[in-house]
Amino acid sequence: MAANPGEGSTDAGGGPVRHIPVLLNEVLTALEPAAGKVILDGTFGAGGYTSAILSGGAEVIALDRDPTAIAGGQALVDAHGGRLKLIHSQFSRLADQAPAGGLDGVVLDIGVSSMQIDEADRGFSFQKNGPLDMRMSASGVSAADVVNRAKVAELIRIFHFLGEESQSPRIAHAIEKRRAEKPFETTRDLAGLIEIVTPRKMKDKIHPATRVFQALRIFVNDELGELAQALFAAEQALKPGGRLVVVTFHSLEDRIVKTFFSDRAGKASGSRHMPIAHERAATFDRIGKPMVSASDAEAELNPRARSAKLRAGLRTTAPAEAADMSIFGLPNLASLGKLGA
Repeated sequence: MAANPGEGSTDAGGGPVRHIPVLLNEVLTALEPAAGKVILDGTFGAGGYTSAILSGGAEVIALDRDPTAIAGGQALVDAHGGRLKLIHSQFSRLADQAPAGGLDGVVLDIGVSSMQIDEADRGFSFQKNGPLDMRMSASGVSAADVVNRAKVAELIRIFHFLGEESQSPRIAHAIEKRRAEKPFETTRDLAGLIEIVTPRKMKDKIHPATRVFQALRIFVNDELGELAQALFAAEQALKPGGRLVVVTFHSLEDRIVKTFFSDRAGKASGSRHMPIAHERAATFDRIGKPMVSASDAEAELNPRARSAKLRAGLRTTAPAEAADMSIFGLPNLASLGKLGA
């Protein structure tokens, strides 16, 4: 997933924003970077968290699936004398980059970066007209592929679950009717149709297309699946005493992180009707409060911080558990992966 170290917004319709790492002090407090530690930043982006971690004395392995972010970070690599490795990779594969002795920390900041939003040709925002793309890695199925080729029932499921859009059926049927005449090619083309189908009301705080654009972006980049796999990978890669810190920006992401830490907290197997077979050892202990949000002062300074939530855990000595995706209750939306074939 592309980086969002506070510099990104989960509002797909947002315009250009200034690079301000969200919850930076809280992230550093949870991570405790120091000389001799190796910390992996799974969402490099513009390097907000990575720079601060390096300033704390730690070595950093930073990942990003966006080749543009990797190219843009080379100056930071050069400036830190071998303490920063910058790798083009999805963060779901972070365990592949861990040193033999394990990692001292992993930080993940989930969402889309302002750099991606600011570039019209990436197709993330309808504030700037561009191709209907949204691919963080610049490869694979695009948003245009989904909008122009997915069945109506599949579009409804995507918009409803990933965008929490109450008008999903109306929007999906309108898309089907319009694409029969002319395929969707640009961001404003799609946003314009949605605005006609579901006009903005005076009380609405966001553009009518915001939730659909969010859903398409999450689907195209498999953001929820990537997040879930990254949590499992961090569990494998962290050494005992290692720290996992995750910042999310909307309820679907936060629900996955909350579920993961709750499941890994350790609990008895069996049921209330049967004897307990064994106790599951906790693989993570909680760090600080169950959830940390931005202060009023930070939210006023940086509007993107208003929806940010931080959850963190300390790796125990218990062996990593199986990567069981069923704990998250995610729907199977993978059938559309063949659209780009």
